Amino acid sequence: MPRPPGHGPGFEVRRQKIIDTAASLFAQQGYAATSINDLGRAVGLAKGALYYYIGSKENLLIEIQSRVLGPLLARAKEIAALDEVPLLRLRLLSESLLTIIFRRLDHIWVYEHDYRSLSGKELETVLRQRSDFELLITGLLTEAVEEGTFRAVEPHLATLQFLNLHNHTYQWVRPEGSWDAAFLSGEYCSTLFRGFAASVGDLPDVEALAAEFKRARPELPLDPEALWEAVAVAS
Repeated sequence: MPRPPGHGPGFEVRRQKIIDTAASLFAQQGYAATSINDLGRAVGLAKGALYYYIGSKENLLIEIQSRVLGPLLARAKEIAALDEVPLLRLRLLSESLLTIIFRRLDHIWVYEHDYRSLSGKELETVLRQRSDFELLITGLLTEAVEEGTFRAVEPHLATLQFLNLHNHTYQWVRPEGSWDAAFLSGEYCSTLFRGFAASVGDLPDVEALAAEFKRARPELPLDPEALWEAVAVAS
């Protein structure tokens, strides 16, 4: 949503809190069942003041989608462009996806259940972003096939398997539990990579590669909401 001119950080902080509260309400009650009055009561604002921050209820849904898709897609593109073997990049992308699922469970719930409530250009934008993310996964899977690490899996089906294993996590995961994003990513990728492998015995130790990457490249966090730091190249 275009922000009115002259509004400083305080405006944006308040707006983001409204977006987060809306995500929680939509996840609990459903987008269609939650009224603007419900949201206004939850954030302590009258309808007019609330619209000043969010523009419209549909726009609020767009903002919730963007809170997940924006940083996730940006980080996925950065990971896919790394000069690393495709299995490591898939493992890093997996952990990045699970990290934002753990942090933004309400947003993910709305993202998965209510994006079809959008229409027109807004729906087209969300669908394009989803497609762009899926194509990054397909590309990495295809690279693994072309280098002989994976058998000749059907790329679209393999992508759906990757997504189905990850995307349903929000339905049962407990962020305060003993399984964190890194652990689940390791388990998921072990299952997928062994199933896709041309030869299980020839698979690299992807967990060791991931641990080494995170140790050696702390300036490149997997968290989609953290910035990657530029590192000067030695001359």
